[in-house]
Amino acid sequence: MSPGTVDGVWREREATPAAIEENLRRLLKEAHAQNASYVPARVMNLVCVVDHAWSGEIANRLAKVGRNHPSRTVVCAVEEGRTTLDAVASVAGPADTRAGDFAVLRETVIVTCGPRHLAHLDTIVDPLVVTDLPTMVWAPHGHTEAVDALRSMTQVVLLDSASEPDVDEALSRASDLAGELYVVDLAWLRSVPWRERIAATFDPAAVRADLRLLSQLGVRHHPDSTASALLLVGWMASRLDWQVGPLLTGGGGPGTRRTGRAHTKRQDVTITLQADPAMTVPGLAGVELESASGRSLRFDRGEGGLRVHYQRTGRGHPVQRTWTILGASRGEAGILGEGIRQALLRDPTYKPALEAARLLAG
Repeated sequence: MSPGTVDGVWREREATPAAIEENLRRLLKEAHAQNASYVPARVMNLVCVVDHAWSGEIANRLAKVGRNHPSRTVVCAVEEGRTTLDAVASVAGPADTRAGDFAVLRETVIVTCGPRHLAHLDTIVDPLVVTDLPTMVWAPHGHTEAVDALRSMTQVVLLDSASEPDVDEALSRASDLAGELYVVDLAWLRSVPWRERIAATFDPAAVRADLRLLSQLGVRHHPDSTASALLLVGWMASRLDWQVGPLLTGGGGPGTRRTGRAHTKRQDVTITLQADPAMTVPGLAGVELESASGRSLRFDRGEGGLRVHYQRTGRGHPVQRTWTILGASRGEAGILGEGIRQALLRDPTYKPALEAARLLAG
């Protein structure tokens, strides 16, 4: 067998949660009996609620997260018209192990259910997750009813505010969930390289004072990634104590433009969000900052990383520099993997940024 080959599989039509749990335990025992080096991974449960027709796509996305793969994955594939449960349980591990080493097993349960099961999905899922481990729920195709049904047994919700057509509703939903659970938002994670570079730029003491002198902030983004842009501006506002209100929307269509002002103790900051129809991948295309001191900084997405343009005018000799920060983007596969990893961490800056983004969205 090759590494990652499924070592044991069980399937049954019209299954019960008790039968699924019992046979999953049996598969684990059989794997350990076959090779004493096999041990189950025990870090995190991931519950995915997906449309049955798109379950293969989600499986492919999860296969690319690498070492951030959850210990036990429970997939609830929702099929229209279904009234009973079908189940497949599998245990997978590396084929070759050296003497004295441990080989980690990963467990997957796929339960095919119907829309009628979603309101009480907790009764199906509860026996299938490993107790005493954090549980993350992810519903990439909507199914908010299922997420709400699982709230009592879930510690973390993985979502993507950029996947919702109405950004106001998406941010409101994220805020509601964040009131009682830890939220990992892929729209937020897509702005990580940009936030890291902005923070690093103003980290030296010689330029840190310019944070209080910012006069303009512009963000270009994919037409479907308005949430990412709003969250980045919300992060700036919450960290720098800006007073913000709803941005005005103009243009419409894929080139929508949002403008407004943030109020600070020193001056107003002009905010511009511009959708870029030329973007082919989700996320941000560029961020530009200007300060009253004469410094301007622009980050542009480019091949291999972020292209940085720095300019300083005013007193002294003008300065212009351009360079590339290599490998700044994780890509969509990396974003999902980072989202799963974030379930075990806590980012205290997301909730304040989210509340500021909601104000900006109106």
